[in-house]
Amino acid sequence: MHEHFIDIPGRGTGTIHRLTWFSFGGGNDGPHVYVQGGLHADEGPGMLAARLLVDRLIEEEGAGRLAGRVTVVPAANPLALGQFLHGDQQGRFDHYDGRNFNRDYPDLTARAITLVADRLTDDPQSNTDRIRQALLQTLETIVPAAPSDRLRHALMRLALPADVVIDLHCDGEAEVHLYTQPSSLERVLALAAFARCRAILVADISGGEPFDEALTKPWGAIAAAFPGKPIPQGCASCTLELRGRMDVDRKVAADDAAALVDYLRYVGVLAGHSAIPALSCEPTPLAGSEALVAPIAGLVSYPAPLGHRVREGEVVAEIIDPVTGDLHPVRASTSGVFYARPATRIAEIHKRLGKIAGARPFRDGPLLSP
Repeated sequence: MHEHFIDIPGRGTGTIHRLTWFSFGGGNDGPHVYVQGGLHADEGPGMLAARLLVDRLIEEEGAGRLAGRVTVVPAANPLALGQFLHGDQQGRFDHYDGRNFNRDYPDLTARAITLVADRLTDDPQSNTDRIRQALLQTLETIVPAAPSDRLRHALMRLALPADVVIDLHCDGEAEVHLYTQPSSLERVLALAAFARCRAILVADISGGEPFDEALTKPWGAIAAAFPGKPIPQGCASCTLELRGRMDVDRKVAADDAAALVDYLRYVGVLAGHSAIPALSCEPTPLAGSEALVAPIAGLVSYPAPLGHRVREGEVVAEIIDPVTGDLHPVRASTSGVFYARPATRIAEIHKRLGKIAGARPFRDGPLLSP
């Protein structure tokens, strides 16, 4: 195990933000998996699971079971770890410009296509290596200025060499669920099984250039640009949502780290065998995920518990006007698993009240929350 640092200059004189990561198996030829937690710095479950994964990997390395490579970034956003407002962590948006830390990652596709145009061969592995190098070269032509963009640049540089990228997040309150792309789905389904996901949301483009999609998107575009060449999908990525913000529990996180270890065995990074459990759900389109919205302001209660399979027309939430006592039911317009909701029970008009993973796509445009 090797511990690494990169210092990101802050906006103020003399301010520095330190990004720390751990690498395992640097000399191995096996698969390379990248895991990060805390890109949204107010989401603790992924940070704890990633840190406990480091501890497990130290044990696996000591026992001689490391066959591939792993990069782990337990706290991927040192900038937002220092953002507080009235005593509450503010980790999703940059206080300086309001941008979501999991949006606006650079699109490396066009320049990478130019770089590999005369270098591709009839050998898939050779093409994979050359495309990955072109993506890294393209990234280095971008000179970030803002601290948040320097962070984006640093995280992409760490993740681009990986075959599989796992970005750990959480919701307000939620069942374990996973977001991925069609090109990555087959390779991350085992992770969804090990983690016992209750929803698997799939979209080719969800909007906003999030971290995971920025890493996978160029591969499909490059393959489409050179149809006569064998070009594998060199990176499979996903966002794994580990329940809700309050679910920071060492025992639960140890189970999450164990699921990650099982997945690393499955993909060949660790020696040994892990039997894959049955999936707890089937993949559904992200375009079929309904975001329930509050029609009025008031207090929120939930007749339907998380994990409940709701039917179209069923009351999922109720809003009570604390002055008049009026009760407003909020009904599902699709059928599926009620997999996430906010942690607060006070709603403003148009507040998102929950998410239902439906099988029928009905949305277009940006599919993710802001």
